[in-house]
This record gives sequence, structure tokens and C-alpha cells, in this order.
Amino acid sequence: MKKFSLIGLCVIALLLLAGCTAGPNNVAAILEIIKEPAGFWFGIWHGTIAPITFVISLFSDNIGMYEVYNNGGWYNLGFLLGIGGVFGGGAKGIF
Repeated sequence: MKKFSLIGLCVIALLLLAGCTAGPNNVAAILEIIKEPAGFWFGIWHGTIAPITFVISLFSDNIGMYEVYNNGGWYNLGFLLGIGGVFGGGAKGIF
């Protein structure tokens, strides 16, 4: 019974996290009106959810791992920090 509870909890957690994945940039006209590209904080978020987004993107053409409409270097830095935080960065090599 414990095994099924743990599996059910994992499935629910995965579904909740999957709802937060970055999507395609199919509303470019609306984004041009807003003039607010994704920045550092969105980069961290997208990097954090990148492993889940990657798995989903294997099965769907409508999901992208990376926000195309971004502000460049700051978004890239946030994305790398987010993905590094998920995988432990370089700290795993110490132990």
C-alpha cells in the first residue's frame, strides 16, 4: 500500500510541475505590444523546470524548453543558474 501511495504522490507532483512548463512563442504579436521579454527571474524558473519540460517536449511539438522572447544575457544566466540548481551544479564533484 505504501508503494502505491508513493507512486501516486509522485504522479501528482509531476503533473503539477508539468503545468508550469514554458510554451512556444505563438503570441508574438501580443508580446510586441507588451515589450516585456523574459528576464533573469523567468530564466531561473525555466532552468529549474527544464528537466520536466524536456521530457514533455519529446512527446509534444507545442512545448519548448527555452523562451525565445528573452532579454539575452540575463535570461541565459538565470537559465543556467536554474538548471545548475536542479542538478547540484559543481558541488556534487566535491563529495
